[in-house]
Amino acid sequence: MRIDLDVIQEWIAPHSRVLDLGCGDGALLDQLGRNKNVKGYGLEIDPEQIERCVARGVNVVEQNLNTGLGNFADGSFDAVVMTQALQTLSQPHLVVEEMLRVGRDCIITFPNFGQWRARWHLAFSGRMPVSDLLPYEWYDTPNIHFCTFTDFEVLCRENGWAILHRQVVSESMVGRAFKDFLPNLFGETAIYHLTR
Repeated sequence: MRIDLDVIQEWIAPHSRVLDLGCGDGALLDQLGRNKNVKGYGLEIDPEQIERCVARGVNVVEQNLNTGLGNFADGSFDAVVMTQALQTLSQPHLVVEEMLRVGRDCIITFPNFGQWRARWHLAFSGRMPVSDLLPYEWYDTPNIHFCTFTDFEVLCRENGWAILHRQVVSESMVGRAFKDFLPNLFGETAIYHLTR
């Protein structure tokens, strides 16, 4: 399982009600159900991923996150999770608002577009970086809102969202060594736990 998903599991209390936005194949909800007796629902748009959720026994609804969460009442969940999807949304700030409306708190992960390898690649090749974490060319990427950790924290401040926890993770040896010292430069993935 990805490092960010391991951290998320630590932040979710046993027996919680969890909504996972862009849940992919349902791996996180499956693990939370097994390890913490969490009752969860996933939202996903990709039919193949929905099939994988169903095969795992994960409750999943086909839904485009860009249309909002109007089908859920205020405070329906203890936690709302969204991993590696923030940058793909047409209006990410509105989706975070909705997450905090339907959940007591939310957990969001996203790639750091300010990470040193991305900066290095752009500076010396003059081209948008392609990596294992972001394996797309500029013309076929689902990522439409590139942000850094600093950008996201400014957004949180401007909207009055309180950051309960922040964790920066990295797969590379250099990133793991320096991510705590200079997170915006060396962290590959951000994990934020927010509330109002």
